Amino acid sequence: MTTNHPADPSAILQTAFAFWHSKVLLTAVELGVFTKLGDRHVTGVQLGAELGLHPRGIADFFDALVAMKFLFRDGDGPTSTYFNTPEGALFLDEASPRYIGGILVMLNSRLFKFWNDLPEALRTGKPQNEIKHGQKGMFEELYSDLPRLEQFIGAMTGLSRINFEALAEKFDFSNYQSLCDVGGASGLLCIEVAKKHSHLQCTSFDLPAVQPIARKHIAASGLSGRIDTAGGDFFNDPLPNADVMTMGMILHDWNLDKKMHLIRAAYDALPSGGALIAIEALIDDARRENVHGLLMSLNMLIEFGDAFDYSGADFRKWCEEVGFQRFDVIPLAGPSSAAVAYK
Repeated sequence: MTTNHPADPSAILQTAFAFWHSKVLLTAVELGVFTKLGDRHVTGVQLGAELGLHPRGIADFFDALVAMKFLFRDGDGPTSTYFNTPEGALFLDEASPRYIGGILVMLNSRLFKFWNDLPEALRTGKPQNEIKHGQKGMFEELYSDLPRLEQFIGAMTGLSRINFEALAEKFDFSNYQSLCDVGGASGLLCIEVAKKHSHLQCTSFDLPAVQPIARKHIAASGLSGRIDTAGGDFFNDPLPNADVMTMGMILHDWNLDKKMHLIRAAYDALPSGGALIAIEALIDDARRENVHGLLMSLNMLIEFGDAFDYSGADFRKWCEEVGFQRFDVIPLAGPSSAAVAYK
């Protein structure tokens, strides 16, 4: 392919050095920079002291965050003050109900180091997480420790909320009376949909260990009268019957055999005309555009080995094999979409 434009290495270098940017932001969240600032304007020396930082890195660290547009700074020099951007205050301050920093903390504490072994994952097809080092797998470890499980669910909540809100807004629930969210975790999808559609009765289905966490969040939302919890193992127990079956970032955790098991289980639990909705960073059918979806699939390789993300065309093919009749893809927030199959 020829072009009239001279070759430019900028994109190569920007991506090659991107981990520098990522590590600064992830470190800032883990240290609690945005939470510590809150609604204050604070000098670098004061903020660094509050965070227990060595003087050498204070100016470079906070000014890098300013240059990256994650902090604002009023003035120049040692007397200048730092303060949160609107996005930092809304999404990265732990006091905000829209906080998404939990997933960033997990990225920093777990995935950053595991991604260093991507070459080995590509050569072997095997997980590069705790299992590689003789420890329990992620889910096995989480479900044996309730506080850690709740922390993980909290981390995923911020990431999921914007997609679940978009689903509640964009999908037509008017012809349905009931919904079951499979792998419902904190009950967030049910909460967001129930808030928007007062006629729906919802059920959050997950392992029994998760039910107390879901009940707490559902009660806090004031929706206990319209959202139930159900406990079970979606590989060994039938799913609760409902008009709509949702799976928010569930299918990508598994290999094809287990994906098909879940799709069949949903089909069996749905009435004629019912809908299965899978929410994922759905890869575009040509596999050329959704970079995040493709990288998420590589993350599934690192986490689980044989798990993978998929396209709308993949989802349609699998659902057709089971018996679903009609299909749709609904763009949600950012790189995520809802793949819908109608029975």
